[in-house]
Amino acid sequence: MTESRERDIIRAFVDLSNELVDDYDVVEMLSNLTMACAELLNVASAGLLLADKQGNLHLMASTSERTHHLEVFQLQREEGPCLDCYADGEPVIVPDLAAEEERWPQFCPAAEAAGFRSVHALPMRLRETLLGTLGLFGEATGRLGDDDLALAQALVHVASVAIVNEKSATDLATVNSQLQHALTSRVVLEQAKGVIAHTGGIEMQDAFAVLRRYARDHGRRLSDVASQVVSRELSGQTLLEHAGSATIGP
Repeated sequence: MTESRERDIIRAFVDLSNELVDDYDVVEMLSNLTMACAELLNVASAGLLLADKQGNLHLMASTSERTHHLEVFQLQREEGPCLDCYADGEPVIVPDLAAEEERWPQFCPAAEAAGFRSVHALPMRLRETLLGTLGLFGEATGRLGDDDLALAQALVHVASVAIVNEKSATDLATVNSQLQHALTSRVVLEQAKGVIAHTGGIEMQDAFAVLRRYARDHGRRLSDVASQVVSRELSGQTLLEHAGSATIGP
């Protein structure tokens, strides 16, 4: 491991742990998790699916719009490695999607059309309760090394504890309450992205960057800013003008 990569890994865990000290924003925390995985591992993109109390998966975070669309496609078709990972509670490693078309006849062609050639899906759990799954999408065929998979799973473990918000929480009602809060916040975030994208005539991924920039620069929770945009208490144009004075990015 190079010294630079070691520093990046330490920074990712430090950033996650720092978010848990205060009244953190679970939506932003999970977005940071997916971005950290995409940056630290030999993958092109990452997406995170979270389950509601009925066990239905919903898209919670993604690092690119093509991953967003592919994860949604997977949910709509009820087919794919992330769904199998959640159903079985075990990692699903797919070094070559082309070899798995019989297993996932709809998902594999869609993934390859999006430019992905491999997928690694990891379970997100708190003790015996499955919370969701993290999908790691690669543009080249091949399996991630054991160290990289262990790193990704460790990041997911931290996020799993963060979602529930209490290390001592063991009852299912508490877990479900926290999951529902996270899912509701994500819906509002998607709506806010749509408002900003429409207002500025920009892509949804850039709209998210605008939201994220405004929240960070003003020391505010991402979900609170998104809620104000949706309720029209804060105009999309205000956020776009703020982003225009700075480079849009993480």
